Parts: sequence; C-alpha cells; structure tokens
Amino acid sequence: MSYWLFKEEPDHYSYADLERDGETVWSGVRNPLARKNLSQVKRGERIFYYHTGKEKAVVGEIEAIGNPTPDPKDSDPKAVVVRVKAVDRLAHPVTLKQIKEDPKLAEWDLVRLSRLSVVPVSEAQWRRVLEMSREPQS
Repeated sequence: MSYWLFKEEPDHYSYADLERDGETVWSGVRNPLARKNLSQVKRGERIFYYHTGKEKAVVGEIEAIGNPTPDPKDSDPKAVVVRVKAVDRLAHPVTLKQIKEDPKLAEWDLVRLSRLSVVPVSEAQWRRVLEMSREPQS
C-alpha cells in the first residue's frame, strides 16, 4: 500500500467541504508529474489532505475509494480522476513550517517540489506527520 498527499486551496474545496459531502471526485490535476502520481493511487490507499494558500498545513486524512479512471470532463487522454472519501480530521494541523523544520521530513517531495499537488508519502513520513498531529503547535 502506498500513501499520498493531495493539496487543495481551502477557499476552493476545504476538508470541511469534503466532510460535509462525505466523498468527492479528485480532478483537475494538470502538472504531468502530479498526474502521474494520481494515476498510481489505488483503492484503499490513505491520503493526507493538505490546505494550500495562507494555511499551508496537513489537516486531515482521506481514502481512495476507487482506482484512477479517465476524466470524463477532460479531452486530454492523460487526465485522470480518483474518487475519495473523508476519513478523519487531524487533532492538530501539521504546518509546512513544522514539516520543513523536521529533519525526518526534509527530503519529502512536499518540501522539495513545493508546487506539486499530488505527492507520494513514505510510511515513515506518514507516521511522523501523524505523530506531530497529536501535539499542539507551539
């Protein structure tokens, strides 16, 4: 099983919106590497939900409830979508600042390739972010 991080502008579609809706189709990914990553997501895999913009923080966990399928609303044959559902809001958001300051997360693509909207997460990175989310930000 792989782990992922999906980024979204909270003013466009926040984690609270997903909680309200229960599930949604993740679409609109344009960057070629982000699309490649999205096309590798499998049903049942866990995903961090990251708010971009002013917040810049991992705020919740979601799950892929379907495998990638072609985007029916996009004429580009490389465009894919993945259906996801809300799983749980983190007790405390983990900010990009905290992530950048943590040596265990310094090599993460979230830090290195900051504009990428779909980012792989190693099991060690996943565990570390969850650990950090249990502690209030100082």
